[in-house]
Amino acid sequence: MGLRDRIQERRADNSGEQFFTMRQKLLSIGDDFWIEDNNGNRVFKVDGKALRVRETLKFEDAQGNELLKIQERIARVRDTMKIEDASGNTVATVKKAMITPLRERWHVDTPNGDLKVQGNIVDHEYEIEANGQKVAEVSKRWLRVADSYGVQVAPGQNAVLMLAIVAILDEMAHPDR
Repeated sequence: MGLRDRIQERRADNSGEQFFTMRQKLLSIGDDFWIEDNNGNRVFKVDGKALRVRETLKFEDAQGNELLKIQERIARVRDTMKIEDASGNTVATVKKAMITPLRERWHVDTPNGDLKVQGNIVDHEYEIEANGQKVAEVSKRWLRVADSYGVQVAPGQNAVLMLAIVAILDEMAHPDR
């Protein structure tokens, strides 16, 4: 069974959900990467801006329209990254918990409420929940492509925002890449 067959099978089992493929080394500053949908179409471009004091990434649609911008917040006690819309309004803030004795913990603030991240972020096996409901799931098990993982977004959720959160978690969990 090939990659497309596995993705199609997963899509058939979860009608209404959106499935995307992301590369593990997505956030190399200065590089541009594409996020593909379940049909292999390039749907979002991540534009890594190089030569900046702080990390900046732009999420664009396939036509090059800016959808979201991610910026690292400097001079903070704990790791924090902010997601802004094209107008500069903050749509989410992702923070790494200060004290993490057993595992890494993450907190995502949005205007519509907080999101909870559970699972193994380092190994790309986790879920994002809002009010106890799964809004996105990330897994490497769905794909056999090296350095890639799948992101499944629940119906009615902002796929671009979920992908931006996943990209931030990847960057914050793997700062040495």
